[in-house]
Amino acid sequence: MITTTSANPTADIDTFHGSSLELKNLTMAYGDIEVLRNVSLTVAPGTTTCIIGPSGSGKSTLLRGVNRLHEPKSGDVVLAGDSALKVNPDILRSRIGMVFQHFNLFPDHTALENVALALWSVKKMSKAEARERARRRLAEVGLAERADHRPRDLSGGQQQRVAIARALAMEPEVMLFDEATSALDPELVKGVLTLMASLAKRGMTMVVVTHEMGFARKVADQVVFMDEGEVVESGTPAEIFDNPRSERLQRFLSEVL
Repeated sequence: MITTTSANPTADIDTFHGSSLELKNLTMAYGDIEVLRNVSLTVAPGTTTCIIGPSGSGKSTLLRGVNRLHEPKSGDVVLAGDSALKVNPDILRSRIGMVFQHFNLFPDHTALENVALALWSVKKMSKAEARERARRRLAEVGLAERADHRPRDLSGGQQQRVAIARALAMEPEVMLFDEATSALDPELVKGVLTLMASLAKRGMTMVVVTHEMGFARKVADQVVFMDEGEVVESGTPAEIFDNPRSERLQRFLSEVL
């Protein structure tokens, strides 16, 4: 849920009322191969959880299970106290937004149309209302003047901000970010991370898979280290980065910091 505290529709003053998210013994498999095993995790409303770990550790698979892009084998995903596995996936995805590594924008649609499309096709809003909300969200991510540009005319960072605006336009209760900056040139990373940090400050519940350790240390309320499909260690940024308990986390941090 998003609340606006001013009549100015382009002001960056919306506050979010994020929902709680809990994973209970979540197990996921591709065929006979289990890639996630009994993962339990609690994300309090309005907090940011950063998930770190080596490639292939199950981080992205976890997000896909939360959003039911891949159905869990067992366990449960609980959103605001209710099982997310018992509702229509499309309804769930209107409550849990997801921003991917690659922007997944429609190349023949403008930025405005990319943001508005789901509003009139999924939420059944009028096109006028959908366009107005899309303009507000584009303004919020600093792209008001790029509303009529197609993706090919936008930088990678701008395209990713359009993708974030698209997710925000659905007024989600939780936002998932899957390595949202990994496909960007280094000079474009900072702008997207700054935008994500501003969402966190304004109360959005976020789960962020990231290799940006500085972002995790600065923004996260909770950091989760995964390896081989399991949660190895979790805690505050200070606990994870300054006082890692497991040898595996110590070894990982020695390689990335």
